[in-house]
Amino acid sequence: MNKLIIASLLLGLSTTSQAGDKIAGEKKANEKACFSCHGKDYKSPIDPTYPILAGQHEDYLLATLKQYKRASTAEKTAALTRTNAIMGGQAAGLSTKDMEDIAAYLASLPGPLAINPESRLIKTK
Repeated sequence: MNKLIIASLLLGLSTTSQAGDKIAGEKKANEKACFSCHGKDYKSPIDPTYPILAGQHEDYLLATLKQYKRASTAEKTAALTRTNAIMGGQAAGLSTKDMEDIAAYLASLPGPLAINPESRLIKTK
């Protein structure tokens, strides 16, 4: 019985995470001219307040795109949306697949983002 439960959980985990298509994501990002604001390499935005996208976590990018899109729909709730006139317009025409693809592409790019653990969590001898 335990083996059946474990097998079911593993199968469920392997099918719930569907990565986007990086090649399709690159094409869609170019179509939407994302580089116009975020920089040709997606790590040198034209304004320092614009985020660096290269190397960002894929799930974060996808969630953010969905939040921008949701802000322009009837599903609008403050906790689940991000409002920005430019990004809202960019995301409005994207399908879920488009967003998954763009997120996969941007996450695959080399970027300066890194996880730096807080020093208080690192044991020293």
